Amino acid sequence: MIWCLMNDQTFSLKLRPSSGKFEHPDLTAKGEDRAAVELVALTTLWFNTGTLCNIACQNCYIESSPTNDRLEYLTTNDVRGYLDEISTLGWPTEEIAFTGGEPFMNPDMIDMARLSLERGFRVLILTNAMRPMMRKSMRNGLLDLKQDFGDRLTLRVSLDHFTESHHDEERGKGSYALTVKGMEWMRDNGVSMAVAGRTLWGSDLSEQRQGYARFFAQHGFDIDADDPAQTVIFPEMDETVDVPEITTACWGILDKSPSEVMCASSRMVVKRSGAARPTVLACTLLPYDQQFELGETLAEARKPVKLNHPHCAKFCVLGGASCSA
Repeated sequence: MIWCLMNDQTFSLKLRPSSGKFEHPDLTAKGEDRAAVELVALTTLWFNTGTLCNIACQNCYIESSPTNDRLEYLTTNDVRGYLDEISTLGWPTEEIAFTGGEPFMNPDMIDMARLSLERGFRVLILTNAMRPMMRKSMRNGLLDLKQDFGDRLTLRVSLDHFTESHHDEERGKGSYALTVKGMEWMRDNGVSMAVAGRTLWGSDLSEQRQGYARFFAQHGFDIDADDPAQTVIFPEMDETVDVPEITTACWGILDKSPSEVMCASSRMVVKRSGAARPTVLACTLLPYDQQFELGETLAEARKPVKLNHPHCAKFCVLGGASCSA
């Protein structure tokens, strides 16, 4: 069963060719029982603030751009409803996380973060730390949140590579300089930050972490390059690469528990363009695949998640990655 250990890491947004894999929700192409993951405890609830972004990256898994509004802006009232439900259900949720798009393009971003912090949650915001975050209203809002809640608020900055050339190759010329400027502002104002990088350029993880360590030291950033929670390096997601399907037998073969997979402890709320209400998805990686839409409420979203997508196998089970802190 060597196939269970494959770890090829490339990336593309091309649609995968039909191979019989990942087509039946309950059975693999070989007729084996497909693995499923139960929600053990909702420790992280994600909100996608909208797919609009100030830039269009070469390989964005959610295809965020200045024109993609397939996911609308969430509002503070949308977030409030789900936080109320967490309280009603008595769930042990610890973290509220915001992703996009670029979250700081959403005019309610500061208010949504404040509401979550006031309810006692830790808050994680994913950002490219560029112009939307650096608008005066957002900077002032972040300073107020930092003053009131300290390190319970963390911004995770998308820094695809520690070198300017590679980062700009993915995000556009000048992106690196603007992101570093945003990070320097956070550093100077004591805003807690982490970094998310990528494996796109093929270096092994130890070399990448050494490179980030040099970058952090050069700029005086208080980020531990060896701590996977502070410096997250994500495996790539390419739907055209042949990956194994995860069967119920794989848990024993891989010596891995379903409870370690991201959908055992997290869900994501989105609002589709034109929809009357938000909906809850299995995870952050599959915003458009209808089979991972679990209902409009958290209670409905308790159902098990069938691992019926290449990202489930490569990113979460075999890659061991998680978007949460």
